[in-house]
Amino acid sequence: MLELHDVTAGYERRAPVFRHASLTVAPGEAVGLLGPSGCGKSTLARVAALLHRPDEGRVRVDGTEVRAWRHRAPRALRTSIGVVFQQPRLAADPRLRLADLIAEPLRATGRRSLVPERLAALAPVVGLTGDLLGRRPHEVSDGQLQRACLARALVLRPRWLVCDEMTAMLDASTTAALVGAVEAYRAETGAGLLAVGHDRVLLERWCDRTVEWPDCLGGGTPEPGNGPVPRWGTV
Repeated sequence: MLELHDVTAGYERRAPVFRHASLTVAPGEAVGLLGPSGCGKSTLARVAALLHRPDEGRVRVDGTEVRAWRHRAPRALRTSIGVVFQQPRLAADPRLRLADLIAEPLRATGRRSLVPERLAALAPVVGLTGDLLGRRPHEVSDGQLQRACLARALVLRPRWLVCDEMTAMLDASTTAALVGAVEAYRAETGAGLLAVGHDRVLLERWCDRTVEWPDCLGGGTPEPGNGPVPRWGTV
């Protein structure tokens, strides 16, 4: 279970972005978090991904209470969550070829021997050819770079995925391809998903249930669903 309870967070303690937000994602479940730009949903996504320490509240991952954040969090917790951000060019090292970008988490965790196997498995899933894998970010489109960022998020085979406006900058065909890649991975592994966005149609077609931002606030915990709905299709 991925649980956020009564979380207050922001970038200035005296002026938090939001107060008392709660959200739960069950194993294997896809939850959409729907809200307008600027409401704080991306900050909540960063808290869920252990990338931002909240000012108040509790976060649990698979029953373990989170007490440290970012690089201070235990490796087992950090690597259990894969994250894809909205803007791939801000999330990618411009010096790295796409193959090295995808392999970066494996090398950082001492698993270099798995690089060829994982690259070979993930490249076709996200739609990257060998030619594209040899290019650097400035040599590919935003959609191609986002495919690499998704593969990087999946390369450690996380139990949880946080997709923060993953497709907001992409065209319809690339959106469908990336959602399909996420769902193929979840069908194989049973990973849970928190998909953050402002596109109601996309989230309602993609996710088992959609939570609107105001429903997260107030300190109560929105009830988890009954796990994944046994369906998914092209968006």
